[in-house]
Amino acid sequence: MENKEKGYPMRPYKVSVKRFCRTLDLKDDPELIREYRKRHAEENFWPEILEGIKEVGILEMDIYLRGTRLMMILEVPEDLDLDEAMTRLATLPRQQEWEDYMSIFQQAEPGASSAEKWQPMERVFHLYD
Repeated sequence: MENKEKGYPMRPYKVSVKRFCRTLDLKDDPELIREYRKRHAEENFWPEILEGIKEVGILEMDIYLRGTRLMMILEVPEDLDLDEAMTRLATLPRQQEWEDYMSIFQQAEPGASSAEKWQPMERVFHLYD
């Protein structure tokens, strides 16, 4: 069983990958946060959005929540330019509609793209050389 105490399984890749971590804050409203979780449940997530994420080359995307703080972890092929991928993602069907649909929960400017909302995080520690 996967959960925050037991850990989350990771998929092996046949290519070298790199990881990006991004953060975004939600509005401090428990009802909005419940609805945010609901909209991200597998049965409620729009298939066009999942297809677009894969189409631009993103191998894995995890979003974690603590309080009002979200952290997104993206795993991509080592040779993928994430900025280009996110620019392309913003042009795909229903992507901006999804961003607008989710914006009521987020502390972000109306009409912002995913790349504009999710801010890069700095890694301050790494165990391995």
